[in-house]
Amino acid sequence: MADDTPMSRSQIQVTCPHCEHSQNEPSMVVSTVCRGCGQYIRIDDAKAVIRPTYNTRLATLDSPPVQHPPLAAEVPKAEIKPSFFNKIFKRFIDKEPVRRKLNCYHCSHIFDVVSDAQSTQCAKCGSYISLRDYTIEQAWHRRIQTRGNVIVLKGAAITGVNVQCHDLLVLGELSASVECSGKLTIRSHGKIVGNVHCDELCVERGAKVDFQGEVKARTAYIDGEVKGNITCKEKIILERKARLQGLARASGLVMREGAKHSGLMEVVQSSSEDEVAEVEEKSQ
Repeated sequence: MADDTPMSRSQIQVTCPHCEHSQNEPSMVVSTVCRGCGQYIRIDDAKAVIRPTYNTRLATLDSPPVQHPPLAAEVPKAEIKPSFFNKIFKRFIDKEPVRRKLNCYHCSHIFDVVSDAQSTQCAKCGSYISLRDYTIEQAWHRRIQTRGNVIVLKGAAITGVNVQCHDLLVLGELSASVECSGKLTIRSHGKIVGNVHCDELCVERGAKVDFQGEVKARTAYIDGEVKGNITCKEKIILERKARLQGLARASGLVMREGAKHSGLMEVVQSSSEDEVAEVEEKSQ
């Protein structure tokens, strides 16, 4: 039997899906009870729908399991395709860390390490290697052993100790033995009593250095005044303001206009030429 009550604008007419009884309900209604048959009715988009029922089934060991549709959380990750912006964002988040080569100061083994690391272990001998950076601001009398960088500020001094590091920048006084796996840069005056071993030697303009021990490097760049004996595997470059006094042993000597060298010059084979000579000797 239909509901004859007049319907206002804020009401909707709902027809029961069980007995087809029609009745008026508020427009914001979500569920109600049929006044004709007493069944529960769920309202979806102003239309009555049958409330879903859930049944419990007794199964035996031999009966096949019921196949349920997969839930959203069960969708394999491979089927979820990332958007273009997610790919760009992931590229910045998951980018490779910056690495640099490291020379072990125990066994001289060369291997890679993350540049932000504070310490590591040698991949060959297993020894501990410090990667700490040092900034010397006053007199320093302790040994420095690291593969980080060391800076000697103006007015500071390192005296009577051994310094092992990667890059060394001298703005003050240095009177010590030096072993650098990277670059040794000197911008001050003074005497260096101990031996110096580095990959690259750089004496900048205005600096005056007196090397008392032996100096060995892969290459040397001089634009100041240097006194001492220098041995390089590659070239020694003398800029216009360079003044070199002493023995220079290298695969070549490059002198800019205005540079001066007083002393002996010995030409040695470069590392590549040495390897070729060794191969020829073995083949013979």
